[in-house]
Amino acid sequence: MSPEHEKTAGTDAAAQSARKRKMGIAIAAGVAGFLAVSGIVQRHSSYVKLADETRESAVPAVQITYPLPGPDERTLSLPANIAAWYQAPIYAQVSGYVKMWYKDFGARVKAGDVLAIIDTPGLDAQYATAQANLNVAAARYKLAQITAKRWKALQGTQAVSQQEVDVQAANAEAQQAQVEAARHEVERFAALEGFKKIVAPFDGVVTTRLADVGDYVNAGRGDVTSQGNATELFSVADVHAMRVFVAVPQDYADIISPRLEAELSVPQYPDRHFKARFLATATAFNPNTRTVTTELVLDNKTGELWPNSYATATFHAPGDPNEMALPLGTILFRAEGTQVAVVDDTNHVHLINVQVGTNYGQTIQIRSGVKKTDRIVASPSAGLLDGQEVRIVKDTPGYTPKQAETPPAAAKPANPNDDTRAMPEDNRPMPEAGGRG
Repeated sequence: MSPEHEKTAGTDAAAQSARKRKMGIAIAAGVAGFLAVSGIVQRHSSYVKLADETRESAVPAVQITYPLPGPDERTLSLPANIAAWYQAPIYAQVSGYVKMWYKDFGARVKAGDVLAIIDTPGLDAQYATAQANLNVAAARYKLAQITAKRWKALQGTQAVSQQEVDVQAANAEAQQAQVEAARHEVERFAALEGFKKIVAPFDGVVTTRLADVGDYVNAGRGDVTSQGNATELFSVADVHAMRVFVAVPQDYADIISPRLEAELSVPQYPDRHFKARFLATATAFNPNTRTVTTELVLDNKTGELWPNSYATATFHAPGDPNEMALPLGTILFRAEGTQVAVVDDTNHVHLINVQVGTNYGQTIQIRSGVKKTDRIVASPSAGLLDGQEVRIVKDTPGYTPKQAETPPAAAKPANPNDDTRAMPEDNRPMPEAGGRG
């Protein structure tokens, strides 16, 4: 190769190498510029996102619900006491010692059955004395009658005066009165003699026996224990039907009517329910508890239920669909009163005072303060302020109780023929409050 060709080839290689260096520098500069611009854009995007999140976090997130219609049926469970239709503690009417008892715990007795006999030697002696006094009085009266008759025959003669005749007649009348007094005394002791037999006052079951052979009993005071306390000798209960006493709170007093029924459950029969029906109500509230004593009755022909049992009475009464109710979690209790948080169309909160009514368990009746279309904050925080902007979010599945997400439809009008809030009409005959059913 000639020198000219070698020089030309060297020049071309140098130029090509220079172009590669410039290209590499340009590519490096482009990459650096891209990275710089990308970093700036990314930082700006992060800043904007952080600002948005900050602004969003500054607005409280709330879940809303709407006022619900009142329940179609109100259920109320209350403690109840089951009592016998009749229950009589039997005390002694004479003093003495128990000679023998004949009926033990759980014995079924008829009216007039002898439960025990009391040995009363002192009473027997008094009875014998009263009979003797009656005989004496009768003899004196007989003598007074004979004397008065004889003096009456001499009346008008010079043998006796009129005054003496009148005295003998009055004496006969006085002796007759003595006979009557002695006869009543004998009758009194005869009645006490009848109390030596302790008898059942009605058909029933012996629920208590505190008398034993040899026990001393005191007239009108029952069995005198070793501590000097007087107790009844026996208790007899008529359990053909049972009375159920329930203290109904004032808020639920409107369910009480002659058609009221209740389901009773007792601990000894956990899987069974007994139907009790209305018998009477006190028609007055206890000033201490604001409850009214309500008496129910149920048949107990099989004797499964025992007196003085504890029971739970469950009432089912129709509700009022025209009422409004809210979940208990929506209620705020503040110094200003009972309030709820209402969200307006601009997503601002307004704290509204409401008047609450009956507590239904998970919901509570709202008598005034809100409308059916109001958006109510489901679980307002204690720091929520009036006029504060909020952000509405959806319910959390599995954690938030199911609530209405849209305003409820208008409730159907109540039946105008239904004039009671209690149970359907029951045409079964009702026993008298004080008589046997």
